[in-house]
Amino acid sequence: MTKFPLSDPTLFKKQALIWANSFPTFCFLDNNSDRENKYHSFECLLGVDAQMSIIASENSFQQLQNFRINHDGLMMGYFSYDLKNQLEDLSSDNPDRCHFPEMYFFIPRYQIKIHKEHVIIDRPYLEAVQILERIQSKELPNSKLSEIRLNPRVSKESYIESVNKIKEHIVEGDVYELNFCQEFYAEETEIDPILTFIELNSRSKSPFSVCFKNNFHYALSMSPERFLKKEGKKIISQPIKGTIRKSKNNKENEILKKRLREDTKEQAENVMIVDLVRNDLTRSAVTGSIQVEELFGIYSFETVNHMISTVVAKMSDDHNLIDVIKNAFPMGSMTGAPKIKAMELIDKYESGSRGLYSGAIGYITEEDDFDFNVVIRTLLYNSKEKYLSYTVGGAITYLSDPEKEYEECFVKASALGDWIRRTD
Repeated sequence: MTKFPLSDPTLFKKQALIWANSFPTFCFLDNNSDRENKYHSFECLLGVDAQMSIIASENSFQQLQNFRINHDGLMMGYFSYDLKNQLEDLSSDNPDRCHFPEMYFFIPRYQIKIHKEHVIIDRPYLEAVQILERIQSKELPNSKLSEIRLNPRVSKESYIESVNKIKEHIVEGDVYELNFCQEFYAEETEIDPILTFIELNSRSKSPFSVCFKNNFHYALSMSPERFLKKEGKKIISQPIKGTIRKSKNNKENEILKKRLREDTKEQAENVMIVDLVRNDLTRSAVTGSIQVEELFGIYSFETVNHMISTVVAKMSDDHNLIDVIKNAFPMGSMTGAPKIKAMELIDKYESGSRGLYSGAIGYITEEDDFDFNVVIRTLLYNSKEKYLSYTVGGAITYLSDPEKEYEECFVKASALGDWIRRTD
């Protein structure tokens, strides 16, 4: 493990991404110097090239647990939303258009931690110097990000019709809340994934940003949300429910934040998901250890303000780290409540399989701690099939206005600028 000073960490991150992309597999995690979230463990972590890897099976979580028993050290990877079908009596006939494996983890050959003023390369000095020189020799591309138009999978009329049907289910008592999403996509499209991520990450500066590659599959995530973190015996979940645009005018933005904080509909959505998260954590926690550390916290990001709550618990000795993840997956903020019925209705009303969207990307440390984001605000790109996908959504409740829910989707997609094509 070798430490070097950095004069320009922002430039080094970009160069490191270009270097990493020369390998078949890498995972780049960046909190973009977020100082508001006290649970961040590092500024930026990059794992490159797979020494060993594991891909989804019919019993993926057990397979991953067995893999973990036999291999220690840092692991990086993801869980897709559709692993739900292995956890519950669920199935989906919706088409999967991105074709990502349902789970993939790897042990990186190279580990690099980038901090504000230095970088740590997990290699002996001479080898670390060579890696540093290779990274710093990379030149940034001169080309600009090409404008891409992503088309809606469903029309505005179809979206509103589905929301109204979901509200009927709420009236009938089938669910209390449901996370309903819509996809925007482009076919026969070629992008530069690294240049695209660099540009979008500079726009959004999200605290759970990810650039992930496994062969021809790329996930370019500007996620603001943590799914689950484990620090020793402490488990932390920070669901987001509640969104309003952000103003560049500080005075106006404070008014918007106050409006969000006092919005009874947004509070109702948030507290329902907090209750669902508490219930999920109960399955892995010491009895009586679950606490709501913060309720209805309002946090500002580059283009939006979010309502975030923090739920913590103490992990039971009867469970291992994979149990903790499995017992809370998929995250309640992306399903609804009750969770199983909500997932059934999601498959009924959405137009495609979510795949990695609504899943989680992150890492497991050699100490068996972990941290995973929620895969939202994420471009999924299959470079072999030239398919690009971006999905957005929100929580539907009895109080939801279908028109406003539709508009909120575009607020959440604002990090993509003019990429999203509207049909209305």
